[in-house]
Amino acid sequence: MIKTNVKWALVTGALGGIGRALVEEYTYAGYHVIASDVSDKPAELNLGTNVHFILLNLENIAIDEEYSSDFYNEVNKITSGVGICTLINNAAVQNLAPSRTLTRAQWVNSLNVNLTAPFFLSQLFIDDLEKNFGSIVNISSIHATQTKKNFIAYATSKAALSSMTRNMVLDLGNKIRINAIEPAAIATNMLKEGFKGKEDKFRQLEAYHPIGRVGTPSEIAKLAVFLSSNEAAFVQGACISASGGISGCLSDPD
Repeated sequence: MIKTNVKWALVTGALGGIGRALVEEYTYAGYHVIASDVSDKPAELNLGTNVHFILLNLENIAIDEEYSSDFYNEVNKITSGVGICTLINNAAVQNLAPSRTLTRAQWVNSLNVNLTAPFFLSQLFIDDLEKNFGSIVNISSIHATQTKKNFIAYATSKAALSSMTRNMVLDLGNKIRINAIEPAAIATNMLKEGFKGKEDKFRQLEAYHPIGRVGTPSEIAKLAVFLSSNEAAFVQGACISASGGISGCLSDPD
């Protein structure tokens, strides 16, 4: 029997590095968590009694109203009609290519998953979130404001996600809070895999951050939990940098 007097959080991209940390931290904070991902590998999560896995294709959320309605009904069934009180739009794709060769498929996929799906998921659950005086946390990126070569699709989608966060406040008013986190380098398995055999480059990346290291998934997750809590009741429409100080650095040589 699923309890109905609990807080429910919905996390997208739950099988990624930050996603797993989000599931763990929200569970630790007393939430029941609906963990969703496009990859059907729930065994990779620590599925305790307070975590429920749902397969979710964000491309379909972006373009298919019937699919979205079915997903809502599935969530509603799990929560016994209580509805979620926190939506964490975490899932993202990173299609890397220069402007000269970036394909339409890469561009559309980036915008669908990173921007359009978070908007329509927010819209899908807006009544439940309002009823529960809930919150939305968008996991944006430092690339929303500072980027590098080949990140045109990813950076544009994240810049738009941060802008959407600020702009939705005007429609959501005082019953739903919406905020974004803009992390810099985070020590996920994906990041570490990219530096295999290039440990010197990883140490250089750490040194670029004034704090002397990259961030951890749990640090981003803890910040998300805070933004969902009553302790952050006056934080509305904020895009919070979690960059270890690198967002304030020039890359000029000494």
